[in-house]
Amino acid sequence: MDTKASQASVTNAKWWSSETVVVVTGANKGIGRALVGRLAKLGLTVVLTSRDSSKGHAAVESLRSMGLAVVFAPLDVSDPASIEAFVSWLKSTFGGLDILVNNAGVSFNGIKENTVEHAETVINTNFYGPKQLTEALLPLFRRSTSISRILNMSSQLGLLSRLRNPSLKRVLQDEKNLSEDAIKGFANRFLEHVRDGTWRDRGWPKVWTDYAVSKLALNAYSRLLARRCEGRGLSVNCYCPGFTRTSMTGGEGVRTAEEAAAVAAGIVLLPPWEVPNGKFFVECSNTPALYSSL
Repeated sequence: MDTKASQASVTNAKWWSSETVVVVTGANKGIGRALVGRLAKLGLTVVLTSRDSSKGHAAVESLRSMGLAVVFAPLDVSDPASIEAFVSWLKSTFGGLDILVNNAGVSFNGIKENTVEHAETVINTNFYGPKQLTEALLPLFRRSTSISRILNMSSQLGLLSRLRNPSLKRVLQDEKNLSEDAIKGFANRFLEHVRDGTWRDRGWPKVWTDYAVSKLALNAYSRLLARRCEGRGLSVNCYCPGFTRTSMTGGEGVRTAEEAAAVAAGIVLLPPWEVPNGKFFVECSNTPALYSSL
């Protein structure tokens, strides 16, 4: 990983308008909901998605009561049919989008737990879900001079340094041969080790193993996609909000969802001339995020 770092300003020269369409997945609560509220307050049109329609509608009504331009759409990123329906709805309703924040994600472990009972669900939701949604939405990005943006919510648990098996690490480090098939093979190998009960001894990350593997795969896919989109009016970056007080952490953490969302908003609203591509942003206290290469 490149050690050179820069800063993403949370307050930027305004380039957006109410015509700028943002999609935030898994946004009925936590960082996602806070991010929807912040972006809507700044004047963008925001689509809040949730797999639970009742919770999604409730979140949108709460935000609308504050006078914010928020629209709800049901979306389960782990369900291809749901993705297809959502993409069709987005195209007919808005014609396209400018910003996608892949925020939806799951973990079934407590802070000090590490089971892989739901590993397949975690991989499908945290890796395959964002990947499939992104691929389906690629034709709809407007790619204007302001540059369309994809921000994948990730984690430092998904850094390559977490892998203890050199052969596994080489799969994702091999820039020449890195491909979607290689990344899928990496994720599937983990699931095979889960099924045969050998995952603890195979050099996978020690902390929140299934979640970490899902983020390793997502980070690798983000790096690959960033290369594909280089110079084509679309930037792809990842953001780790750090230890944030959400339902996933059981309410534990060193920052609030609102604080993490403020940094995420700063990243996706960077001026066009400052938008990076293929970077991994890391929460740094309550200040703007530092980034390095994915």
